[in-house]
Amino acid sequence: MSTGSYFPNAKGFSVNKLSIRTTTNNITRVTSDFDALQYLHQHAATGATHDSDERFPPPSCHPGTRQAVLCRITGWHYGADTRPKKRIMWVHGPAGYGKTAVAQTMSDNMEVQQYVLDFNPLGATFFFWRTSPQRNNPSRFVITLAYQLAIAVPDLLPHIEKAVKRNPMIVSKTLEMQATKLIAQPFQSLDNVDEMPHRLVIIDGLDECINSDQTTQFEGKYAEDQERTQLRVLNLIQTLHSHKLPLSFLILSRPEAWIKRYMESEPFKSITETVDLYEIGGDVHDSDVEIFLRAELERISLTIPEHQLGKDEGKWPGERRLQRLLRRTGGHMLYAATALRHIDNPYDDPERRLQETLDTPSTSSLPQSTQFAALHNLYRQIMLSCPLSHRPLMLEVLEEILIFVDPTNCPNKTTLPSALQILDSLSGRTPGEATRALRCLHAVIRQDVGSQNSFFIHSSFPDFLVNSKAALEFTINLRKAHRRLASKCLQCISSINLNIMTSSDPREEQFEIGLQYALKTWPYYWYCWDPMDEAEYIIQLNMLHTIDLSACIIRANLIGPHSFLFARWLYDCQILSPNPLTSLAVDSAAQQYTGNDAHRATGAAQTTSLPAYVQASVERAFLYMLHPSRVKGFTPALSFMLFYYLWSCWNHGDKWALQADKVAKTWVSSRMKNPHLYQSLNSKSLFDPWPEYNEFMAWVEALSLEEEEVKNGCS
Repeated sequence: MSTGSYFPNAKGFSVNKLSIRTTTNNITRVTSDFDALQYLHQHAATGATHDSDERFPPPSCHPGTRQAVLCRITGWHYGADTRPKKRIMWVHGPAGYGKTAVAQTMSDNMEVQQYVLDFNPLGATFFFWRTSPQRNNPSRFVITLAYQLAIAVPDLLPHIEKAVKRNPMIVSKTLEMQATKLIAQPFQSLDNVDEMPHRLVIIDGLDECINSDQTTQFEGKYAEDQERTQLRVLNLIQTLHSHKLPLSFLILSRPEAWIKRYMESEPFKSITETVDLYEIGGDVHDSDVEIFLRAELERISLTIPEHQLGKDEGKWPGERRLQRLLRRTGGHMLYAATALRHIDNPYDDPERRLQETLDTPSTSSLPQSTQFAALHNLYRQIMLSCPLSHRPLMLEVLEEILIFVDPTNCPNKTTLPSALQILDSLSGRTPGEATRALRCLHAVIRQDVGSQNSFFIHSSFPDFLVNSKAALEFTINLRKAHRRLASKCLQCISSINLNIMTSSDPREEQFEIGLQYALKTWPYYWYCWDPMDEAEYIIQLNMLHTIDLSACIIRANLIGPHSFLFARWLYDCQILSPNPLTSLAVDSAAQQYTGNDAHRATGAAQTTSLPAYVQASVERAFLYMLHPSRVKGFTPALSFMLFYYLWSCWNHGDKWALQADKVAKTWVSSRMKNPHLYQSLNSKSLFDPWPEYNEFMAWVEALSLEEEEVKNGCS
């Protein structure tokens, strides 16, 4: 049998020499040639594990610190021979109290023990992260745990493989079903499960699980999901606990009200041991921070020329100044780490930076009293270190990277340098200008390494930037940033038409970087642009008239790698719709509009309303791409657009009277010769959780059947 893909919803996955048969009860069974473990790996969130490259270098406890909490967790776990009385531990603390460092250190410590115990006491890990599409939702949570358990517990592997081969579609079933089939039942299939040493499962950052699924959400849309989603994860853990498996669970998170309330209610209360990081150890926080400060300042001193170190107080920076810095931290490790990164600036003098840190008034001038007042004051000091003439650009770039979106939905590959290169091109700045603007912020921004998931070293810094009471003159305006990038995108693509599908700009390659990005992402920034009033909205709509919308849609679908996000953004913008842009302000914009070449190119009169212009442009783009001589070159991007267009027709129009739609009829006519256009429409995993999906697909089938009946009747 030739190589092929039997799982159209699996991304980047193919299987060789595969035999499949379907039984009468629709269960797919696969021969032994199928590598079930590799299949799980393809669907796991590999970046969520404690040793993943995506998280490198991971935060961990400085040697000799956090001993109180590490000993408390180790004592609870009892090593590996005796199960704890309460097999769930919840460690909570506010942002910046080192929860992730504790989780990482425990993971590393447990792995080291395998060489003494002859087995790995670490069963699995999952580190949630709010800006990672694979790690900010639970869609891959169970699969990732099951994959790691199959490796950590060799006896478990054949039973997990059997479950996957019995039903490969388990990867798209409910999380509850996955937990039962991939973890609970495989353990229960073992003869010696009661005698097995128990393994520790570490789950960090539960509060960072903010989306209900792996679909990228627009800002603000996940708020209603996060509480329900986080409690669902806790329910999954409670369900696994109820099966009396040889597993214990360490959960670390902020003490969000709903998590705290859930942990303090039954059945969790009776099976969970709770540890408050803020309270544990008393004066241990100061001791830990002091150990850390002494070690790091000694390291920094080795980089300072000897004649600059001074001789009055012994080792630099001297005991008196070290104690002053220690008092400023207030026992807060995040403050200490941030201050040390600020002092250890390769572009400045550590001695001067240390003295500036100590000379800054220790009583914050912030109008509110919070546990982060000192940290916010430090953040302001770091930003004040940027030359005054550079600050406007610094704030502009910070606004842009906060809202930067990757159209490929593969942010692990988008490093900060590559994002800044795109933004420089899009904004018409000199290459490298954005990088230079952020040079003074190395204490809070990962400038050389890291992906889009971790542009910022800690989430408290972007929180600080949008808090006007904390950031004061350094407050950034995300609404203004969305307006600016939307405008820049539309300006960038305004030169594109069906005759000129590439850039003629003299900057060529540099401009092309921004152009390709603009073609893919302008619908997203358009959607997020929230006009303050009707006048601004009219300006926004008139900007749409400056582009050849048809040509831009066509060109965007030629840019790889293809992703359904572009089509989804067009749909959310009400571009892919039989009734596009239906706001009352549209008519006002149309009245002010005087016409342009792009508008006339569609064949519409200058007085045509904006919705009619958009509709004509979208139709023109679809008919161009569906032409028999071109259609194959636009797949799979075209199939995603077709789905959202047909869905919009069905969802917002007369469901059973849209067979006359030109796009739908053209698609139906070409479907027999191009079945791949229909296969992508049938990718249910992409388009759930829409409850009417099945009814919609029945309507699509009806379109096809009617066309076939017409053809048969004519023959």
